[in-house]
Amino acid sequence: MLRRDLIRGAAATAMGAALPAPLLAQPAGTRVLKFIPQSDLGILDPIITTAYVTRHHGFMVFDTLYGMDGEFRIQPQMAEGHVVEEEGRRWTITLRPGLKFHDGEPVRARDCIASIRRWASRHPLGQELNARLEEMSAADDRRIVFRLKRPYPMLAEALGSLVTPCCFIMPERLAQTDAARQVPEIIGSGPFRFVANERVQGSRFVYERFADYAPREQGEPSWTAGPKRVNLDRVEWIVTPDPSTAAAALQNGEMDWWEVPTSDLLPLLRRNRNVMVDMPNPTGLIGWGRFNHLHPPFDNPRIRRALLGAVNQADYMTAVTGTDRSLWRDNVGFFPPETPFASDVGLDALKGPRDFDKVKRDLEAAGYKGEKVVLLAATDFPTLNALGQVGNDMLRRAGMNVEFVATDWGSVVARRASREPPERGGWSIFFTFWTGLDVINPGVNQPIRGNGRDGWWGWATSERLEALRQRWFDAPDLPAQQALAREMQAIAFEEAPTLPLGQYFQATAYRRSLTDVPKGMPLFWNLKKTA
Repeated sequence: MLRRDLIRGAAATAMGAALPAPLLAQPAGTRVLKFIPQSDLGILDPIITTAYVTRHHGFMVFDTLYGMDGEFRIQPQMAEGHVVEEEGRRWTITLRPGLKFHDGEPVRARDCIASIRRWASRHPLGQELNARLEEMSAADDRRIVFRLKRPYPMLAEALGSLVTPCCFIMPERLAQTDAARQVPEIIGSGPFRFVANERVQGSRFVYERFADYAPREQGEPSWTAGPKRVNLDRVEWIVTPDPSTAAAALQNGEMDWWEVPTSDLLPLLRRNRNVMVDMPNPTGLIGWGRFNHLHPPFDNPRIRRALLGAVNQADYMTAVTGTDRSLWRDNVGFFPPETPFASDVGLDALKGPRDFDKVKRDLEAAGYKGEKVVLLAATDFPTLNALGQVGNDMLRRAGMNVEFVATDWGSVVARRASREPPERGGWSIFFTFWTGLDVINPGVNQPIRGNGRDGWWGWATSERLEALRQRWFDAPDLPAQQALAREMQAIAFEEAPTLPLGQYFQATAYRRSLTDVPKGMPLFWNLKKTA
């Protein structure tokens, strides 16, 4: 699901926005950075949405108790550290001294508790915390105490997770806002302060360095972990929907950083000696074909499994991003390659020549009787449209009766929520991406879940997958967790709740006057801008 908005963002409004005229009139110099985000920042509250653009905004303004480094390890951030007692049923997290909100108030344990409660209602790891939590209280202004019904070894990982929505800490008075409503103010304790009175919706968002921010003293900067040292006075996000305009602004120095340049413009940018093109997120984006498990034909696991023989991940990824193999991978399973839970279990189903005559025979043997397959395809996002077009061709070559419904992403989002049969306005399959971070482990990976009507669109049910997921939460160490993830992937290739379609890497581009640009996602601490 592109519930994530890396591709979706707030594009429906952003695509029509005009580039603000007074670009050259904005403050200039080495202490001001001008950034082109992936889309308009439609929602400012990072808890009520899973949009990536809002997560990136959140890391400007807010801080987290724990961070994740480039090795996917969780490190204390706002937390000074924690103590685990009573055989894992009691955690005490102590805050670093000197933490302060942008309104001048100190960060207290009760602010953290209210923020955790609001976040936990929306996040899969937070929901697991709620299921195990007996009580959460403030021992004093700096100590948060968790009393658990049963141990939750993943507590620090949950609080430092980069899966949206992240556990951002905000003042208690704001964190008490219902998680379905946007907070009335954007006040955090992060390295930058949001300048609300300079906000121009659809055009410009401004951040200023928070002078009272106290970075960690220990550790190495890596992703959201380690010291966050700010070398800029001001960061301006300038919404620029037209790629050609964005490319020109970056090349002539009007802009410093373009978050997501389109693949067709990368050769042009690479030829400019003043521009650096980089691949900041090693987990990339994973493509998925999501079945509707409630209705024929894909309520039948044998039919779903037969289609694995038709999947050519190279076809999908070439359609998405071209023939440059450095930009994509095939032979990708249910977890991102080169991350802790990736394995080759079951990948033989995706290897070798694709034999569509065999797939047709397998579908017939599985019980496919020519039922209509309603394929939802988003035409207003090139990457999603590419997945849909290849998927349409694949299903037709496999002998399926396909109704190709080409529409905008907003209409796909609305229709995929329907549980009606395909002939009454429902659907059979849609195609999307999740970033690797969003599917990095069994706790957060939605395409491999089996929690039925409580789950992701498609409503896959698998008691085996859910039982292994619960065991994964309780596993004593990483090797035990990895063994369980391998079991889960084996079952996923057997039951085929979702089709894995490959991985591609989204480039970013910035002026060479920027140095020490952080990896992982657009982060604005520790980098420097020279003349």
